[in-house]
Amino acid sequence: MPQHAAARALYVRVGTLILVGIGLAVGFVLFLASGELGRQTATYETYIGETVQGLDVGAPVRFRGVAVGRVTEIGLTAAEYRRTDGLPFADAYQLVLVRFALDTARTGGMPSMPEAIRLGLRVRLASQGITGVNYLEIDYVANPERFPPRDVPWQPRYPYIPAMPSTVAQVTSAAEALVARLQQLDLEGLIGNLAGLSADLRGQLARADLARTVAEAQEAAAAAREAIRAAELPETLRAVREAARSVREAGDAAEALVAGPDIRAAVVNTAQATAEMRTALARLPQAIAALEATVRAARVATTDTQAELAPILRDLRVTAQNLRDTTELLRRSPSQALFGAPPPPNPDRR
Repeated sequence: MPQHAAARALYVRVGTLILVGIGLAVGFVLFLASGELGRQTATYETYIGETVQGLDVGAPVRFRGVAVGRVTEIGLTAAEYRRTDGLPFADAYQLVLVRFALDTARTGGMPSMPEAIRLGLRVRLASQGITGVNYLEIDYVANPERFPPRDVPWQPRYPYIPAMPSTVAQVTSAAEALVARLQQLDLEGLIGNLAGLSADLRGQLARADLARTVAEAQEAAAAAREAIRAAELPETLRAVREAARSVREAGDAAEALVAGPDIRAAVVNTAQATAEMRTALARLPQAIAALEATVRAARVATTDTQAELAPILRDLRVTAQNLRDTTELLRRSPSQALFGAPPPPNPDRR
């Protein structure tokens, strides 16, 4: 009986230990996953056309250095999206498929994915220093036309974000292009031209009499020194100083003349005359306008006078005609004008 009790107690202790271990394991798992619980994530995918050595599942996804998600899957597009029969093995099936989850709480209010892609949102592979560990970098590029979205013969299962080559890939491509251009150059011909130029230069130097040239240069320098020494430089400098002094005295005299009272009075009078002329010129338009108004009024008065004199002259003309007729009548028969009509003519005289 005591043995059974001891065995039962051992079983209880072992079971308790197992339960405690299971509880600790569950608690540890919950502790590790506590950061992921309650997060809202969105899964995206991209296609990379270069090696992803150093990029593993769980690698961070950063936006300008800020961690905003994790890599969830890495594979090949040919394994994920099967080719149908008769479809050629295009370049799209040679790409690396990378899927990643972004924390929507950390990315903030991003625009719709088509709009973000139009604005230049791209994914590229980046390296953390010299450790060889890679991560995904998402950012907006200034010239999205250089890295357009790929045309793939399948429908992506998750929203697609175009990828761009990494910095290392771009440097490698530029170096390869440079090497290709260098290979196209005619290096042998260029080296031959340089060798010929060097030979021609050595020949010219060999044919030239360098010693005589150097001697002539030394003689020219000595002659120049003798000419400078023979020139009367002190007297020339003295004459230059005297000329400068004369010019300075003439300038002082001119300044004194300008500062004299006569010049100042002439300047003042000129200024006054200029002011009066300016005033007269300012009044000239008013005088011209008044003269035009006077001429206009005289023209109107003349017109009115002519209109009034026309009937008067007409009446005077009629009166003069009547007076002329009366005078002619008096001249011919004054008695008729005084006594009436003349007597009838004598019938006998007929």
